[in-house]
Amino acid sequence: MKTRQKDRSNRPPEDPWNEVGPWLWMGGHFRAGAEPVVVRREFELVLSLYELEGHGPPPGIEHHFAEMPDGPLTEAQLADVERFAGLAAEAVRAGRRTLVRCHAGLNRSGLVVAQTLVELGLGVPAAIERVRQRRSPWALHNQLFVQYLEAGLPTARLLAGLDA
Repeated sequence: MKTRQKDRSNRPPEDPWNEVGPWLWMGGHFRAGAEPVVVRREFELVLSLYELEGHGPPPGIEHHFAEMPDGPLTEAQLADVERFAGLAAEAVRAGRRTLVRCHAGLNRSGLVVAQTLVELGLGVPAAIERVRQRRSPWALHNQLFVQYLEAGLPTARLLAGLDA
């Protein structure tokens, strides 16, 4: 399955991950001009939307994976976004260091992190702005993902189900 968009003119962030809120980090498997990112024991929960062998986390760290494209999402993939955001919000409320990551830590992870922030009480515009301020100005440059957030994920999931 193709999971990345071709328009990769936006350079990945320099940092492997950035703290977007208390207990909540957003990152990627790759960063600008550096070796691939490997997660070791920095986090208690890792939610991956892109996965490569050898990038961690090690056994014993709670890890969930859902393959997801950086493009239009199916009803099931939007349900995975909701599920991941719920897991992240629950972990944050419990004071667990949580990382949401994708390839470069811009779009897919941005969608989940923004929805997590919404579940934690932020409005959608504020959540999108926080992701862009804390991770990268190019975060959530996939306008379809912004539209999913603005419509509300349950509504977006129902609409995606009509295409099936």
